[in-house]
Amino acid sequence: MTGPPRDWDKELAEIDKIIAKQPLPGSAAGGAGAPPVPAARAAPATAAPARPAALPAPPARRAVLTTWIATALGVIVAVGVARWPYQHTCGLALYGYLAAAGGVALVGLWGAVTAWRRRVGLAHTIALLVTLFGGLLIGKAVLERSGYVKQPATWACP
Repeated sequence: MTGPPRDWDKELAEIDKIIAKQPLPGSAAGGAGAPPVPAARAAPATAAPARPAALPAPPARRAVLTTWIATALGVIVAVGVARWPYQHTCGLALYGYLAAAGGVALVGLWGAVTAWRRRVGLAHTIALLVTLFGGLLIGKAVLERSGYVKQPATWACP
């Protein structure tokens, strides 16, 4: 890996000579006292100047509408599961409730992804809150049955 010591002064002098031969930026004829650039070393004519990336086009009205529909669906499902009218303390009813709470999280995630792709910020935020709420519903049910509370609930009905 290590070779003979390098003579940095000599290498930097060569680099300075190369730089001196280059035209100054913004001058068409080369620069003060600089020789013109040979055709072989000139930049190709097909190379386009670097341009900043264009901003994406705003989404169509229909796309924004469907994004808000997906977000509203998530909110409606979250409210429906939060006000679940049936007993869900154990057994099959508990598993149905957990599936519905998981559905809340999935619908919220679906709305968040849709809103992210279509650049609808408020809908994205609402959908993320729906996803969080679905996770909280599941977490509450699981923590009640994991011994976290003084009187743990059971998974199966007695």
